[in-house]
Amino acid sequence: MSIQLFTPTFRVDECLEEIRECLEKGWTGLGFKTVEFEKKWMEYTGLPNAHFISSATVGLSLALKVLKMENGWSNDTEVITTPLTFVSTNHAILYEDLTPVFADVDQFLCLDPVDVEKKITPNTRAIMFVGIGGNSGQYHEIVKLCNKYNLKLILDAAHMAGTRVNGEIPGKEADVAVYSFQAVKNLPTADSGMICFKEKSHDDICRKLTWLGINKDTYARSNDKGAYKWKYDVEYVGYKYHGNSIMASIGLVQLKYLDADNAYRRQLASWYDKNFENHFSKIRPISVAETCESSRHLYVIQVDNRDELLLALNESEVYPGVHYRDNTEYSMYSHAKGTCPNSHYLSERILSLPMHLRLSKNEIDHISKLIIKYA
Repeated sequence: MSIQLFTPTFRVDECLEEIRECLEKGWTGLGFKTVEFEKKWMEYTGLPNAHFISSATVGLSLALKVLKMENGWSNDTEVITTPLTFVSTNHAILYEDLTPVFADVDQFLCLDPVDVEKKITPNTRAIMFVGIGGNSGQYHEIVKLCNKYNLKLILDAAHMAGTRVNGEIPGKEADVAVYSFQAVKNLPTADSGMICFKEKSHDDICRKLTWLGINKDTYARSNDKGAYKWKYDVEYVGYKYHGNSIMASIGLVQLKYLDADNAYRRQLASWYDKNFENHFSKIRPISVAETCESSRHLYVIQVDNRDELLLALNESEVYPGVHYRDNTEYSMYSHAKGTCPNSHYLSERILSLPMHLRLSKNEIDHISKLIIKYA
């Protein structure tokens, strides 16, 4: 039987029960379930605002759009970002006609604050921090740099649902945090996300932007009284980016199990760690920051024969992944090639091992033995 990198687990009966309520009430779009999920997410994270959206990618775009609008950024404004991420992180910067400036990564695969500081110029207005694999890296050093240079901080928390740093959900220090609930994330739906602004005024603008710029959504209007409840204003050129109640229904169920699921992911990681502890000369697991209780969306190792190892594992019906290719290797970002040597070095050696709730210790042992054999 093959072992996949990601296989999501859904509490099917509970999800169907939540969805049934939407179908029976005839309200499947933005509405009572999206509002409930937003409230539950704020309770869980302690973040002051949360808006349920159709994907984390649109959330990153909206984060930059609102910050650009509210702070009067010009189109030559620079945003410092990482080259070791899914390409949507950096596409979001381009969506808003801003300039991505790539800084190198550290031993955690997160932004290296030393290189970040070197890349700050008079045109820098923000830093995009990616908590890759659920790792917080040197996040608080990045927070300090933002405070020192008066920069905005966007936390790309796509992998960080349930991550804690010193016992707290990170993100309260950021101007905006964006989470992913895409199909294979730790809190999976089919696809959706959450955008969490620090400022209520930014959350208000974002809600209008996700509903075509309209200042009163259909669910709010449904609760209005009188002959003019149909009447609204259009304040922005907005988009159709809001989430829907079907996805929120699944999210509400998945949220109940998030901490327990993440605890099991950390158990999987500890089994890998134990299996590799006498083989660090050829298999080097990427470490988690000391103060971080990671969501463990990923378990990443560094090896010198990554591509050959990947093929050998595939031959044995084990299907790992790579997170990620150095973005400066893509043609559209090739102008920055060579600016982040550690990212480039690591992107040719890292391999993400299977990490999902259906894996057993026997399967982790099987995968580990194959890696020790072929690395």
